[in-house]
Amino acid sequence: MNTQVLRHTAIPELGERFEGKVRDVYRQADRLFLITTDRHSSFDRVIAHIPRKGEVLNQLSAYWFKQTADIVANHVISLPDPNVTIAKRCRPLPLEVVMRGYLTGVTSTSLWTHYGRGLRDFGSFILPDGMKKNQRLPQPVFTPSTKEQEHDRTITPAEAVKLGLASRELIEHVEEVARKLFKRGQEIAAAHGFILVDTKYELGFDDNGALTLIDEVHTPDSSRYWIEATYEQRLAQGLEPESFDKEFLRIWFIEHCDPYADKVLPKAPPEMVQELSNRYASIFHQLTGESLSPLLPNEAIETRIRRNFGLARQRTSA
Repeated sequence: MNTQVLRHTAIPELGERFEGKVRDVYRQADRLFLITTDRHSSFDRVIAHIPRKGEVLNQLSAYWFKQTADIVANHVISLPDPNVTIAKRCRPLPLEVVMRGYLTGVTSTSLWTHYGRGLRDFGSFILPDGMKKNQRLPQPVFTPSTKEQEHDRTITPAEAVKLGLASRELIEHVEEVARKLFKRGQEIAAAHGFILVDTKYELGFDDNGALTLIDEVHTPDSSRYWIEATYEQRLAQGLEPESFDKEFLRIWFIEHCDPYADKVLPKAPPEMVQELSNRYASIFHQLTGESLSPLLPNEAIETRIRRNFGLARQRTSA
């Protein structure tokens, strides 16, 4: 087993443990310990473990939290380890906060799918005729969605109010914050050669009721990035934009099994796992100008986390 891939953690000293798709969360009365693992989730299950992915997601979020702290407060208390964020406990907003800057997507709920079927009035905004796939929107659009067990549902701000998910004043404040965050993200991404196409934000309320940015921000897992240098030419040629792409690994699984139905999945090819790891490290470096911290030879990541918390190494049974 590669000890420098973080599959899961068991650190009961940090509190009650909850396991998400990517993060192991330890809860205490007033704070959370968010440990971002290297789990790679798709098809509602973990399909691979990507070296350094957790560190990239955690460190990149930390970068964006700093870059946006003047717009809205965030939950970060400290980062005691490359894979760990200590955060304030917040009450999550019962909405996914989604911003879109381009007419794109292939799913049944995407803007492009609806537009291609003739829809122009999206409830809170209207798009003109004659737009092309992947074209920049006249202005970014705010498209919140519900949080549901099966599939999230895109709704308008007015519907969010009608459903009791937010007051009119709150949804207007959330939209204002989301637009500012997205504008800042697009400006910084452009300065580093990327287009921030769309993203989702998680917002909540701290103990004082203040709106707070939580979870992760502008990471490759929560956002779509395209390469700016070739965008215009490829759009003119009718080609898909160059992007930070994780899709190749997902496609491999679709071609080699039924990832929704098969109880046991084949192991992801090592060369694909390494390629995806390289892509995460590359986008981190290009956006922040920083490099990932060196790993100590033969030290398990959980051992390093324990060391950074001043905890004894966990004993394993024979």
